[in-house]
Amino acid sequence: MQVSVVPPSTEGTAGEAPLLRPRLLTDLLDATVARHPDWTAIDFLGRTWSYGEIGALVERAARGLQDQGLKPGDRFGLCLPNSPYFVILYFAVLRIGGIVVNFNPLYVERELEHQIKDSGTRMMAVPDLVQIHGKVLNVAETSKLDRIIVCPMTGILPWALGLGFRFLKRKDHAQVPDDARHVAWVDLIASDRAHTPVARNPDDIAVLQYTGGTTGVPKGAMLTHANLAANSAQMVVHVGDHPDVQERTLGVLPMFHVFALTTVLNYSVDSGAEMILLPRFDLKQMLKTIARTHPTQFFGVPTIYVAINGADEAALAGFKSIRCCISGGAPLPFEVREAFERRTGVMVVEGYGLSEASPILACNPLQGPVKDNSTGPAFPDTVIEIRDLDDPHRVLAQGERGEVCARGPQVMKGYWRNETATDAVFVDGALRTGDVGYVDEDGYLFLVDRIKDVILCSGFNVYPRVIEDAAYQHPAVKEAIAIGVPDTYRGQAPKLFLVFRDGMSATKEELSDFLHDRINKIEMPKEIEIRTSLPKTLIGKLSRKDLVAEEAAKAKPS
Repeated sequence: MQVSVVPPSTEGTAGEAPLLRPRLLTDLLDATVARHPDWTAIDFLGRTWSYGEIGALVERAARGLQDQGLKPGDRFGLCLPNSPYFVILYFAVLRIGGIVVNFNPLYVERELEHQIKDSGTRMMAVPDLVQIHGKVLNVAETSKLDRIIVCPMTGILPWALGLGFRFLKRKDHAQVPDDARHVAWVDLIASDRAHTPVARNPDDIAVLQYTGGTTGVPKGAMLTHANLAANSAQMVVHVGDHPDVQERTLGVLPMFHVFALTTVLNYSVDSGAEMILLPRFDLKQMLKTIARTHPTQFFGVPTIYVAINGADEAALAGFKSIRCCISGGAPLPFEVREAFERRTGVMVVEGYGLSEASPILACNPLQGPVKDNSTGPAFPDTVIEIRDLDDPHRVLAQGERGEVCARGPQVMKGYWRNETATDAVFVDGALRTGDVGYVDEDGYLFLVDRIKDVILCSGFNVYPRVIEDAAYQHPAVKEAIAIGVPDTYRGQAPKLFLVFRDGMSATKEELSDFLHDRINKIEMPKEIEIRTSLPKTLIGKLSRKDLVAEEAAKAKPS
């Protein structure tokens, strides 16, 4: 059975083409700047910028990037926390035909270097923070990074916060070399000359969003302007368009993550919403920000909802202003949803997607029936197919369980320079998600299992092979298996099982220290269990499945 959901009306204002028509991402910004130049675009820790101001800064940055040699098709890395810099450079790169490559600032040097080389990133923007700039600088030479655009945090903070950061956080400030590789933000935007127009098309690649897929080897999902703009338009249809009322989006999810890229950035700009940006998730800071700004839209991963559920009752009063609340990135446990709704008085609905789909494929309605443990109906103009696990060319009937596959304008072009992986992830033109599920009689999608071994940790994909490969680098480790175990805060957390070589050993603390420089914080095992042997299949292969079953049995109430 195929399930297709098409909105009742996708027409724009009089004289416009349908809302889901192919668009350039910069069209989203240009339209809002033209309609509402005085509306607040960004609130960053209390300092604000209007859409008119952001539009002007995008133009200056575009000119500056062209002067630095960025050409159409060149890859530009954003290794930034949520900030005005991210928004400005994102649209500036796209304005001149460049391709944005999103980098997680928590990446260790090995991960940064791989992604820079694989994508061919020529230039990268970083904050002037030693923990981020230092890592990028260390790999710049070997990865052939031409330019590092240095963005000063004091330049975007309110006056008092900036003063405190300048003098009280000196150790966090990067010592930036005075060389040809480094470009100061103030110099990048110095020229008031217009950028040189370049030919662009909605089918051009806009973003390389790296994802590990089934193997754990990161691959760049090629998301076009049309893909990302379509997912934004689908959000507008799903949430409801109120063109004369400005919404306020709380942006605590990192915009280098594809869920936030669409919901916090693209959709907010498309609908003219104010983006209330926070550089990282800190519960106390977030609750204070909600009380100060009264957001109307909140998008989070289950980890954040778990944290909110643990807050004092008095701190939750600010949630009353929120009318749209969506969870994504990982399954939202029913108990977490129920507790959040009871304590805040705000309904939260669950959606589903993946990086390769820009990312949203389905979501429960904000007005209408929400089904427990379902990710909701397909998004507008999206087709969900359930295909046979043994014969993926066979589409199953309604209610049967199989691999969830999808078609829609938000589905990626393919993987960057990886035809083999691209061929493997499509079947008969449909995107294979690697998840097992079924669609009920009302068109609601239910997920029941995962084909992939991926661990969903705070909305991020963690791949067991990455952890295992790092563990095998320790001289005492003979065998290693990493699996995901339930975690009340993060949804899932990695657990690492090890067997030592004969006559060798190490403490858990020593192993954690060893892994610290080889994998990032999200990938770090919550627990390390040392055993004398690990389960194996009949042909002698390490059996991850048996360990997953063991942990599941232990988690069941007696």
